[in-house]
Amino acid sequence: MWLYLRMVLKVTKILAFQSLSGIYSAREFVWWYNGHPDYSSLKPDLKSSDTAVILGQGNVALDVARILLRPTTELASTDIARHALSVLEESSIRKVYLIGRRGPVQAALTAKELREVLGIKNLRIRIKETDLSLTPADEEEMKNSRARKRIYELLSKAAAAAAGTSEADPDQRELHFVFFRQPDRFLESDERKGHVSGVNLEKTILESVGSGKQIAVGTGEFEDLNCSMVLKAIGYKSVPINGLPFDHKKGVVPNVRGRVVSQTSGDISQTEPGLYVCGWLKRGPVGIIATNLYCAEETVGSISEDIEEGVCKSSKAGSKGLMELLEKRKVKKVEFSGWEKIDAKEKQMGIEKNKPREKLVTWEDLLAAAAN
Repeated sequence: MWLYLRMVLKVTKILAFQSLSGIYSAREFVWWYNGHPDYSSLKPDLKSSDTAVILGQGNVALDVARILLRPTTELASTDIARHALSVLEESSIRKVYLIGRRGPVQAALTAKELREVLGIKNLRIRIKETDLSLTPADEEEMKNSRARKRIYELLSKAAAAAAGTSEADPDQRELHFVFFRQPDRFLESDERKGHVSGVNLEKTILESVGSGKQIAVGTGEFEDLNCSMVLKAIGYKSVPINGLPFDHKKGVVPNVRGRVVSQTSGDISQTEPGLYVCGWLKRGPVGIIATNLYCAEETVGSISEDIEEGVCKSSKAGSKGLMELLEKRKVKKVEFSGWEKIDAKEKQMGIEKNKPREKLVTWEDLLAAAAN
C-alpha cells in the first residue's frame, strides 16, 4: 500500500507541472512529424537550447530521438511532413537524453529499431560505464531472453566504440542513454515563466519480485537534468469500454485468443458469443507492427472458427449493411477509391520533390483529394 501511495503522489506531482510549455507527449510529436491533420499545427520548441529529454526507452522514444538527431539532409528524402522538416532544419537540439527507470537489460526496445538509431551519421552514444554493470539477476534475465541479451550487447558495443574515439567536434550530436532514473517533477524556468527548464530525476535500484522479474525502486537521491524540451514516451494504457469486462491492472479486455471473456470460474473461462477484441486492448501496449498482424490473425482465426461451428452467426448484410449503418448514424466516410486518390496525389507531389510522398496534412486537402 505504501509503494502504491508513493507512486500516486509522484504521478500527482508530475501532473501538476504538465501545464509548462515545452512538455509534449511522444504521441503528439510523432503525429506532428508524420503529418497527422490534428497535430500539423503543433509548434514544438526546438531552438531554446541544445538539449531535449525523452522519458522512456521504448521504440517510440527511439523513433523520436532518431528524428531529432538524424541529419535533415537525410530526412528530406523521406516522407516526413514538410512543416516538420522546416522546423527540424532550424533546430538547435544536439543532445538527446533517453531516461529509463531500469537498466540496459530491461530496456523496452527492439534490436532493429536500436540498430537504426546507432547507425545515424556523426552521432556519439554516451552510456555511463557503471550503468552497464551486470548483476546475477540481469544475467538470469539475459539467459532467458535472447532479445534482452542482444539489446545489451548492442548498447555495450556502442558505448565502447564511443569511448575509444576522440572528443566530439562541435557539430557532432549526442544520444545519452540514462538508466536507473525516474522523473520526480518538471522544473520551471526562472527566465521564461511557464516554460520547462529541466527534469528532477530520482535515482533507482532494481529489486527482484520473483519469476525473474526486477522492478525499479526509488532511492531518495535526486539530480536535475537541464533541457528546454521534454517528450513523454512512457507507454500507453487502454481505458475501459462501457459494457465490456476490463482488467484494470493489465489495461486489457480479458480474452482467450481474441474471444472476450465474460466470466472466469477457476481454470474455466466463459466467453461472450460474437464479441471479440484485438490490438492493445487485447494484449496491452507492446510489440511492433508485425506483432499487431499476428494478433489480428489470431482474432480473425477465432472468428472464422466460431462461424464454422455456428457459435457466431455471420451477417448476410455484408458491405451493403455496413454502408446502411453508417448512413443511418450519419457518419462521414471516405471510400477506398477516395483513399486511392489521396495516395496517388501524395505520391505525385513526392515525385516532384524526390520523396516517396508529400503528405497532405489538413482535413480539407485530404477530403478535396479524395473527391477529385
